[in-house]
Amino acid sequence: MDNPRPEKVAVVDEIRERIAATEAVVITDYRGLDVPSLADLRRQLRTAGGEYKVYKNTLTRFAARELDLDLDSVLVGPTALAFVGTREDGTPGDAVSLAKALCQYADDSRFLTIKGGVIDGQVISADDVSALSKLGTRSELLSEIVGLLEAPMTEMAGLLEAPLVETAGLLDASLVEMAGLLESLSEKSAAA
Repeated sequence: MDNPRPEKVAVVDEIRERIAATEAVVITDYRGLDVPSLADLRRQLRTAGGEYKVYKNTLTRFAARELDLDLDSVLVGPTALAFVGTREDGTPGDAVSLAKALCQYADDSRFLTIKGGVIDGQVISADDVSALSKLGTRSELLSEIVGLLEAPMTEMAGLLEAPLVETAGLLDASLVEMAGLLESLSEKSAAA
């Protein structure tokens, strides 16, 4: 950019900072989406913890180059960027939730097309975004990990408890038997 206008420099800085600061960015072609459809898409992305923003391809290209990202092949035609952000309830979004929301919307709409993206500073393809959308969300994965950690502990507790329960049962049976013997002896000595 030879002698760029300050407002363009500010937009390039904004794009660069947003890409650098977020966990993931998904790049889409929104050609054919009308204003109500874009509003619906933005609402769905906010629910998933994402934000959808349209920038000029040229400015996005400059920002990507400053981050050493080669996005030239996907920055063609009407392009919008979906960033991981914060959900409406204030919890942080994640790349999987963003990819799921976009892929679901793309499946339901004949107009939205996923072109690719960036995850943790690495350029990914549209197929990678689709594969990402099939993973479990952060909370689902954490639940699975907790379950995996809890299962062996529960099994260990059961294994440790079993001999104690068995011993308690044997002691209980022995005490019942001893009580019966004592009662029998007591009856014999009372009869004698």
